[in-house]
Amino acid sequence: YGAVVKFEIENRSEPIEVYTTRPDTLFGATFMVVAADSDLAAELAAGSSPEVRMKYQDFLEATKKSNDIERLATDRPKNGVDLGRFAINPVNGERIPIWLADYVLADYGTGAIMAVPAHDQRDLDFAKTNGLPVQVVVDTGEPDPSQSGIATTGDGVLVNSGDLNGLNKADAIKKITASLESAGKGKTAKNFRLRDWLISRQRYWGTPFPIVYCEACGEVPVPESELPIRLPDSKGLDLSPKGTSPLGAATDWVNVPCPKCAGPAKRDTDTMDTFVDSSWYFLRFLSPNSDTEAFSKSEAKLWAPVDQYVGGVTHAILHLLYARFFTKALHDLGHLDFEEPFTRLLNQGMVQMNGSAMSKSRGNLVRLSEQLDEHGVDAVRLTMAFAGPPEDDIDWADVSPAASSKFLARAWRCANEVESEPGVDFGSGDLELRRATHLFLQQFPEQIESFKFNVGVAKVMELVNALRKAIDGTPGPKDPAVREAAETVAKALSLFAPYTAEDMWQALGHKPAVALAGFAKPLPELLVQTSLTAVVQIDGKLRDKFEVSPEITAEELEALAMSSDVVKKALEGKSVKNVIVRAPKLVNIATA
Repeated sequence: YGAVVKFEIENRSEPIEVYTTRPDTLFGATFMVVAADSDLAAELAAGSSPEVRMKYQDFLEATKKSNDIERLATDRPKNGVDLGRFAINPVNGERIPIWLADYVLADYGTGAIMAVPAHDQRDLDFAKTNGLPVQVVVDTGEPDPSQSGIATTGDGVLVNSGDLNGLNKADAIKKITASLESAGKGKTAKNFRLRDWLISRQRYWGTPFPIVYCEACGEVPVPESELPIRLPDSKGLDLSPKGTSPLGAATDWVNVPCPKCAGPAKRDTDTMDTFVDSSWYFLRFLSPNSDTEAFSKSEAKLWAPVDQYVGGVTHAILHLLYARFFTKALHDLGHLDFEEPFTRLLNQGMVQMNGSAMSKSRGNLVRLSEQLDEHGVDAVRLTMAFAGPPEDDIDWADVSPAASSKFLARAWRCANEVESEPGVDFGSGDLELRRATHLFLQQFPEQIESFKFNVGVAKVMELVNALRKAIDGTPGPKDPAVREAAETVAKALSLFAPYTAEDMWQALGHKPAVALAGFAKPLPELLVQTSLTAVVQIDGKLRDKFEVSPEITAEELEALAMSSDVVKKALEGKSVKNVIVRAPKLVNIATA
């Protein structure tokens, strides 16, 4: 739901109608964007200067070479052309420039949008690229988008919006829509975001249409015995863009006898959008060698839907939409017993360098092969897992594969220093180290299952620290708990650094492969905390810490803190104003 808003255009008799779901942000509309391939763009350009008309033609040709997914990609540069024309903002009477852009599609609404850069990321990117003004009209408490580069899209309170100031989103929408309707400048509207999907492409690479065109018979399907149609050899073909399908150059492939009358006919030279293939590939994978059916219904019933889908955010707009459409249609036709293709979705981030996507033009390219040669595949893989949550972007300038390499070497040395024999009874091992190992066994699988790989790696590092301490001191390398911890580390590292983990596993006296060893189940009796660390702060500064029972009372903890020699010395010459105790972890002392 939203509103259709009428924008008067200078030197044009008819206004332009724009659909928006956020009429409350009208006061923040600082420019208008028109789809380059729309009839409206052609009309507006025709009424502008010769220079603008030339720029329009060039931009239109460039736009035609991009498909919808490329045009709608969030990371695509936001280029455009100033048409030299102006619209009038209906709520404040301000002249706003009209621009061409390729991120607006001709078949969405009227092919024109009101751009509110402060509260829409694509509009903001476009405004910053082209030096257009940014006006905040919804105060969300977040940083100014013109400074942060991040549009504020959440709910808030209206500002810089005349008589809408102080209203929330819902109330502002009602008020502005009623005002527009009474003034004849707009109305409430519902817009379905459905568009026809034209699947034909003028490209060589794609699935050929199984249709031939005969002057006598018309459109004739290719017989099933001749399927699939293979693309012709591209060698010697001129496949450069000409405004027509490049397959037309393969005359020997195009000209075929009609399957119906055997007269002269021509193949369809367009190919299918590759989304047609990627919309159901996960079903074909279930029975890839079948030549009698697209996919096996019995295999689909056994294995599908997909349990976990991992893909970049650039897939979110079209690929997933098409895959869901195919699946729902196949369900309605009786071929599938489920309607959704993917049970869970994870959109992973990108690896960047110095705050931006890697590219040759930016000069910030990091070659994976060089990183692998210098640090090894295990260290590079561990670095990426440890850098942060998988859905976040990683800046390679902020991480250190060298540090990961040192950590793996440390873990490997631990495994090589274990002196007990394989199969030893762990039950007689050091209790403190066993508790650390079994707490790890409880936490690590949960972190992996929830895709908190960075937290999981951090827990491995903690266990290695405890293992190293035990080997170098008490209980020593012969203790069974040391072997239990080392074997657990090897199993955990097999998920991130399989080569190092396998070396550790064999050094511990086991046969390959560690990946098949499986994790032990944590013992409940080893998960009970017998002590924890309590800290003492004086005026906000850490002064002392000690191990206490989880059952210690507030009175006991306060008495223990006040009897500490370190605390007594820190309080010399001072009077205690207040003592706050949060048993069993904290004593906070404030002095006068």
